[in-house]
Amino acid sequence: MFDISRRGLLTALALSPLMTIRPAAAQPDSQRILALEWLPVELLMALGVAPLGVADLHNYAIWVGDPVLPAGTLDLGLRTEPNLELMTQLAPSLILHSNGYGPAVDKLARIAPTMGFDLNSGDGKPFTTARTSLHALGARLGLEAQAQAHLQWVDGEVAAARERLRPWAQRPLLLMSLMDPRHAITFGKGSLFLEVMEQLGLRNAWQGETNFWGSAVVGLERLAEVGDVEVICFDHDNERDMQQVTQSALWQALPFVRSGRFRRVPAVWYYGATYSAIKFIRVLEHALESH
Repeated sequence: MFDISRRGLLTALALSPLMTIRPAAAQPDSQRILALEWLPVELLMALGVAPLGVADLHNYAIWVGDPVLPAGTLDLGLRTEPNLELMTQLAPSLILHSNGYGPAVDKLARIAPTMGFDLNSGDGKPFTTARTSLHALGARLGLEAQAQAHLQWVDGEVAAARERLRPWAQRPLLLMSLMDPRHAITFGKGSLFLEVMEQLGLRNAWQGETNFWGSAVVGLERLAEVGDVEVICFDHDNERDMQQVTQSALWQALPFVRSGRFRRVPAVWYYGATYSAIKFIRVLEHALESH
């Protein structure tokens, strides 16, 4: 892991009891499932099934973290170039992947049946798409009841958080993460975070361009455009870059920095599913309510 500020450590410790995920069940031989991208990992764990193998476990721990994978989960290599030989040796019953990402589907289909998922269905609503995807995976695995139960839990969490966050409804929030000493990624139209914020009754400060995934990489000087708003910054093993940036004259001149409205929080996977949505809500609540 990486060094984080004392405040960041306290935040992580405060959140840890909240983020405990019910342990996934051991897989029967009929469900030897491999997941090549992290969104399908979330979907599978939401059904109570642990994947046999997951691509890029090291970065999963940095960028996603929750749900925590069982200790025996096998590392399948890079998400873009997984170890196909290892995957073949594992004789999986199903391979989960994200559509348009990673190896060609025909290569995977030579190993085992496949099932692909989208971040969004073209309508810019990843949270809604995640719900649909969970139902589809539940039907594929004969776990429809588990899918329904999980989504009922999610709905309850969102409804309760909406009430708790009502005092912040009129205060725009900028969601960002530092990519390097000169660039940040921001989130707006089409993002998982924005759809969740809309359900929480919150306003997003970033009104600029976004890509298909609801994010935009911009120069740090662009952050001045949002003015004096609340800023939530997701950490991801980037302490050295953060120290360099926060000492710069440009950074110190940003309105939200001068007014003390900048908050660093634990990583939340931007392109995830329902677990990422709930972690986002809890991280957001803790950041706003403890400031």
